[in-house]
Amino acid sequence: MQTGLMISTVLEVPGTKGAELHEDIKKSSWKLWKTRRYIIALLGFGGFFMMYALRTNLSIAIVPMTEMKNITSQNGTIIQKREFDWDTQTQGYVLSSFFYGYILTPILGGYLAERFGGKKTLAVGIGVTSLLTVITPWVARINVYLFILIRTLEGIFEGVSYPCIYSLWSKWAPPLERSRLLATSLSGSYVGIIVSMPVCSLLATSIGWESIFYVFGTIGLLWTFLWVQFVGDSPEEDSRINNLELEYITNSKAKVKNETKLRTPWIAMMKSLPVWAIIVANVSDNWGFYTLLTELPKFMKHALHFDLNQAGFISSVPYLVLSVSTVIGGHVADWFLRVSPFSTSAVRKIFNTISFMGQMLFLILAAYLMSPLPTTICFTLATGMAGFAAGGFGVNHLDIAPEFAGTICGVALTLAVIPGIVSPILTGYIVTDEESTDEWKIVFYISACIYLIGIIFYVSFASGELQPWAMKIDSSKETHEEESRGETCEGSVNRSFQDEQISSNV
Repeated sequence: MQTGLMISTVLEVPGTKGAELHEDIKKSSWKLWKTRRYIIALLGFGGFFMMYALRTNLSIAIVPMTEMKNITSQNGTIIQKREFDWDTQTQGYVLSSFFYGYILTPILGGYLAERFGGKKTLAVGIGVTSLLTVITPWVARINVYLFILIRTLEGIFEGVSYPCIYSLWSKWAPPLERSRLLATSLSGSYVGIIVSMPVCSLLATSIGWESIFYVFGTIGLLWTFLWVQFVGDSPEEDSRINNLELEYITNSKAKVKNETKLRTPWIAMMKSLPVWAIIVANVSDNWGFYTLLTELPKFMKHALHFDLNQAGFISSVPYLVLSVSTVIGGHVADWFLRVSPFSTSAVRKIFNTISFMGQMLFLILAAYLMSPLPTTICFTLATGMAGFAAGGFGVNHLDIAPEFAGTICGVALTLAVIPGIVSPILTGYIVTDEESTDEWKIVFYISACIYLIGIIFYVSFASGELQPWAMKIDSSKETHEEESRGETCEGSVNRSFQDEQISSNV
């Protein structure tokens, strides 16, 4: 697979130099530790691991924080009392408070990433969030409103993360490796959930809920140090990259690079239906995702009657499957683009529909069965199907406007945060009795309906082609004619010639 992907680059390099480059690539492609873009993908994986660990920790911590505990009074009487006496509505506001801030900064994050670089902006975002996490236990005991404020600030700083990684990969990722490199980085978010949920449960039961915030906040600060030390904003700015890799990345992107920097075409962008297809898909996907992320531990403990350690572990299982399916989805989408007769638009729609349809059907089945083992299996399969969106709307920003991928991601994420705010609050009002399976069913049916809306809108309006408002017009007539014929970011090589070369070299 790696050899096939690199051939399109060699086609751009004439004569003996191209043959030598091809041979050098074949010899060195297995040395992952010497390939800077793979190292960045690994560190990006770690960053998104921390990002989701830091936002997920409260979903577990709130269970011991608000559960009834036996307290022995001074006269020897045993009474039941909560450390934090919050009703389900207050818990809904607390769980959603992260997103009050998160909704404010994705667009700003896209601008900052394009202005100052994705490396620096992401480092500040996760670094400050980690620091705020460390002081969370102290703040929570002072006042619930101050606690909500701290969570809101965490959301503000984490809100820049996705635009940063899109901006970074728009500079680092060769066109035919975009899905896999982006998917590898983003899959860290799911592994962060996988690890953090059971670890948080273990920390809460063995040391105390406060340790959840101390441990993960400290790890986040350590990651920030490593990111600053080992990542460059672009191949040209990376002092550790070798000439072979720099030449490969530069040549593979040669036909989508221009000398003129465009201003962000806000009006054209916001009138573009392919952009809105990404936004609607993102909102639909996030509704189901955030519903499970914030509510699944409580549902597992109260409705299905697992203990806290079991609830933390079982709640993480769906994201284990998702972390694998996301990487697979990205790789398969890249492969499918190379070998299939389908256009990029068709491939994005196929993968997105598979993802959303699978999630919708398994959520409905989980709500219908409402039994510990079958429901857990259905939740696992539903969440796993989300990984195929990595080949759908998840990478679509880079198809339609690679130069403005960070900005589009910022706009999409800003609106896609709304489910993170609304869903926990709505759940708090729907589920007044946390042991009532009938009330929980309503929550899951709502998520399934929203997935259906996402399918219809994305299939109707999505595109995989470079949009006219996102094109850079070069002064030369030849370049203008090439762009007018539809030379776009997903390969920029004649498909039949590329396929012929791939088949002869793999």
